[in-house]
Amino acid sequence: MTEITGSTPDSTAASAPGSAPGSMPEWEKRFRAPRVSLPDWAEDAPERALFVSNATGTYELYAWDRATGEQRQATDRPNGTTDGVLSLDGEWIWWFSDTDGDEFGVWMRQRFTAGADGAGDESAVPGLGPSYPAGLALGRDGTAVVGRSTDEDGSTLHVVRPGEKPVEIYRHRESAGVGDLSYDGSLLAIEHTEHGDAMHSAVRVLRLDGSVVAQLDDTEGGTRELGLEVLGFAPVEGDSRLLIGHQRRGRWEPVVWNPLTGEETDLAIELPGDVNAEWYPDGSGLLVAHSFEARSELWRYDFAKSALIQVETPAGTVSGATARPDGSVEYLWSSAARPPEVRSTAGGVVLDPPGPAAPASVRVEDAWVESPGGRVHALVQRPEGEGPFPTVFEIHGGPTWHDSDAFAAGPAAWVDQGFAVVRVNYRGSTGYGREWTDALKHRIGLIELEDIAAVREWAVASGLADPAKLVLSGGSWGGYLTLLGLGTQPDAWAVGLAAVPVADYVTAYHDEMEALKAMDRTLLGGTPEEVPERFAASSPLTYVDAVRAPVYISAGVNDPRCPIRQVENYVDRLAARGAVHEVYRYDAGHGSLVVEERIKQVRLELEFAVKHLREGAR
Repeated sequence: MTEITGSTPDSTAASAPGSAPGSMPEWEKRFRAPRVSLPDWAEDAPERALFVSNATGTYELYAWDRATGEQRQATDRPNGTTDGVLSLDGEWIWWFSDTDGDEFGVWMRQRFTAGADGAGDESAVPGLGPSYPAGLALGRDGTAVVGRSTDEDGSTLHVVRPGEKPVEIYRHRESAGVGDLSYDGSLLAIEHTEHGDAMHSAVRVLRLDGSVVAQLDDTEGGTRELGLEVLGFAPVEGDSRLLIGHQRRGRWEPVVWNPLTGEETDLAIELPGDVNAEWYPDGSGLLVAHSFEARSELWRYDFAKSALIQVETPAGTVSGATARPDGSVEYLWSSAARPPEVRSTAGGVVLDPPGPAAPASVRVEDAWVESPGGRVHALVQRPEGEGPFPTVFEIHGGPTWHDSDAFAAGPAAWVDQGFAVVRVNYRGSTGYGREWTDALKHRIGLIELEDIAAVREWAVASGLADPAKLVLSGGSWGGYLTLLGLGTQPDAWAVGLAAVPVADYVTAYHDEMEALKAMDRTLLGGTPEEVPERFAASSPLTYVDAVRAPVYISAGVNDPRCPIRQVENYVDRLAARGAVHEVYRYDAGHGSLVVEERIKQVRLELEFAVKHLREGAR
């Protein structure tokens, strides 16, 4: 066994295999290349914007005055900051302050012009203690509605008016969160799972005194697996319409609901795949984001014409988009081959990060494979040369997420080293309809691995993958599936790489944040005490003694989602039987926002895989 510690990454470490001594490999340049997020702009002051960038080597919040072009770094913390929002008038930057990535903290704020007048950070909500965040909505009169989640209190919502103490208006043991405030600040939309199904929320509209105005519950008290999502109130004075996402036709799509009258306007947007939407600033239409088969595109829904008009974007993935007051659309776009850019339909790049762009990678190919659960979509990237190749199965987290034709520095690093990369949108993934996403029940982990196994068989049979050099890898839920796959499919994998994984499901349940406990109860049908056989069947710890492949595990010591104690339990079992493994513990939470730290982790993974594949070939 090798124990690796390192809260201080070594930027002078040797280059990865395949690079010239002393040179910086292309994969490392991709991680170091400056990036920016899609700028979020203040609704009543659209020239003031907030974005995230890694320009200093750590992901932090930046204020941008679009009228003058001035930018300034708004936050500066050792482990980074990405959760922030602008007040509607653009006067304040709110940001969430946790401790070393543990996601447990309080909201802080600073003046947008803090750099000019010297004002510093202050508590945004005095009187509210630390918690996990559960949504935030800001009103035009300075009122804020703060969602909180704690192990002791469950979910609570608090109204905070300027100069007054916070007032609790909602409390429940099950998960709930703030959705949005109406334009005039009189109505609050929330999502809740009081019915006990954490995967399918209901929507309730309240007055700010906590009284109920209206409710939509497509679950019918938890008897149907149909969820709702708050997408936002109309951004126009005197308009109480609320945009909601629903699953009534087997996929996510929007509906407009007036909670004061009960009227619903079914938009019936006839596009395959999942559909999300947000209002245009004048309320005349919706900016529609359409996700289908790992690609995405934009449309405008015009209320006056009841028609869809396509917003032209290149082929690939739009990972965020916003409509501006002048009618233009700004969007963050990338493809597997090309790094991300913030573009505008008015033309050109909106926000260009400083420094050299990330090196390009190779395009992604589609593979469709039949599995026990249906037709599985996989994305494939090939290195130069002829196969079969050593192949990394890079498994996404979530599980309610999906891999797409988007730029990703991690997979590109493997391709640079001569590996093929296969990413599988297994059952549980989003973007393929409600039935596919909701397929994970009671046999979690085992279901996804059936789909991964089917794609693995295809990869070998097609000549893409060398069956003796298959690497199973992933982070978070992907790390969980990696450890579970190494134990339940021990002959299939030559190496395993698990980042921030669930390793011991029972201990993970007892140590994780309350919202994830609720999700696990939904997925497994109860607590570990109520359904012990299901937790055992889905826990990597159950199968740890069957693991044959060398295992690399990385874990954040402050991780509230996949806590460190359950990882240690798994590692102890590996060590007890002398299994080949390495463990890297770092001082952060569920991943790192520090570029050097991420580079160090990728370097360790590359070196571990190359070393053990080479040794296995002897």
